[in-house]
Amino acid sequence: MNPTHASTERQRASRARRRRFSRATMHGCWLTASMVVAGATAPAQDALRESLAGDTAAEAQRRGEMETPYTIKQGDFRMLVTPSLGLDWNDNVSLSSSGQQEDYILRPMVGLSLSYPLTYRNVLRLNTTLGYDIYLEHPHYSGFRVLSGSVLSLDSYIKDFRINVHDRFAYTQDAAGEAAVAASGNYGGLDNFAGVAVTWDLEDVVLNLNYDHENFVPSNSQFDYLNRTAELLVSRAGFRFHPALTAGLEGSGSFTTYNQQDSLNNSTGYGAGLYGDWHPGHYTQVQLRGGYTEYFFEQSSQALPAVDQNAWYVGLTANQDITEAISYSISAGHELRLGIQADTVEDWYVRPSITWKFFKDLTFNTSAGYEHGKQTLATQSPSSEHYDWFWVGLGASYGLTKKLVLSLNYRLTERYSDVGYRGYSQNVVGLRLTYLLQ
Repeated sequence: MNPTHASTERQRASRARRRRFSRATMHGCWLTASMVVAGATAPAQDALRESLAGDTAAEAQRRGEMETPYTIKQGDFRMLVTPSLGLDWNDNVSLSSSGQQEDYILRPMVGLSLSYPLTYRNVLRLNTTLGYDIYLEHPHYSGFRVLSGSVLSLDSYIKDFRINVHDRFAYTQDAAGEAAVAASGNYGGLDNFAGVAVTWDLEDVVLNLNYDHENFVPSNSQFDYLNRTAELLVSRAGFRFHPALTAGLEGSGSFTTYNQQDSLNNSTGYGAGLYGDWHPGHYTQVQLRGGYTEYFFEQSSQALPAVDQNAWYVGLTANQDITEAISYSISAGHELRLGIQADTVEDWYVRPSITWKFFKDLTFNTSAGYEHGKQTLATQSPSSEHYDWFWVGLGASYGLTKKLVLSLNYRLTERYSDVGYRGYSQNVVGLRLTYLLQ
C-alpha cells in the first residue's frame, strides 16, 4: 500500500474514533469539568490556552520555529539576542501627591529567545528580557529587572493531549503599573509561577486543566507583608458548536498563604462561570466570560477583620488586525481580586490599544487604561478607599537600519482617591535603541 494513502486512512480512522468517543463521553466530561474549580487571579487566567494537540499542531509549531530569526544556530538549537539601551525621564518616581521627585533612569537590557526541539514532539523554549535600572539621582530605587512575560516552557504532544510544563517569572519595580498602589515608588519584586497546563482535544470537546504554584518575594522591606505562596487551579470544558466558536464552563480556585501573617488574611477562593471563544478568521479573536467569585478568609491579620468577599465577574477581550496597517486590542470587565494593601480589590476596568503602521519602518502605538476600584486598607488610615486610576501611552518606533531600531515613548498616569494623599500624577518620557542581533 502507498505510505501516503495508508497514513491518510489512519488519520480518517482516528478522527472517526474521536468523534464517536467525544459524543459518548461528552456529558461525563462536562460533569467532571464542572466539579474542578480554580482562583480568579490574572496569572491563573492567563494559563487558559487554546487547544493544540497531535501531529498537525507539532508540525505547525516546528515550521514556526524554522521561520524564527536567530543570532546563534547549532543544529536544531536557535537563540536570538536583542540588546537595547534606554533612557527615561520620570517626574514623580515616588508617586507622591506633593513634593514630587524627578529622575533620569538608564535602562540597559538584553532580550533572549531560545528554542531547542528535544524530540519531534517535545520543544524546550526560553523567552526573557533582563536588565538593570540605574536611577541617577535616587540610586536607592536602582535594581535588576526581568520583564513580565518571561517564561521557560516545555511543550509535549501525546496523541490528543498537549502538555505544557512552564515557569513564568518577572522581577520588576513599577509601582505606577499597579492601580491599587500609591505614595510609594518601591513596589515590586519577584513573581514566579511554576506549573503545568494540559489540553485534551477530542475534536468536538476541548478540556483544559492548569495548575500553578506561585511565589511572590517583594524587592523592598516596605512590602514584606506581601511575601506569599499560592496554589492556583484553572479548568475549562468547551464544546465546538462551530469551527469558529467554542463555548462552555470554566472554574477556578486559589489557596493563598502570607509568610508574614499580621497584615493580610490568608484566603481560599473559588470561581465558576461560562465562557465563549469566537475566531471568525485568522485576524480576529473575541472572548467573553462571566460568572461568580467568592473568597473565604482566615483571621491571620492584626489590622483587618476576616470578612468573606464575593462578587460577579465579567470580561470581554477582543483582538483584530483591521488591515495590514491597523490593528487593535481591547479588554474590559468587572472583577474581584486579591489586594496588595487590602484583602481584596473590586474594580471595573477597560484597556484599549491600537497599532498604526502607515509608513515603511515607522510604527505608532497608542494605548490607555482606566480602573475604578474600592479596597479596605490594612496599613493606612483611613481604612477604606475608592480610587480612579487612568493612564495613556504613546509610542513610535523607526527602523534606522535593518538591525537598529529607535523608539520614543510617553506615558501619563493619573490616580484620584478619596484618601487625599493617595492621589498622584506621573509623566515618563523614554528613548530606546534596540539592536536586532541576527
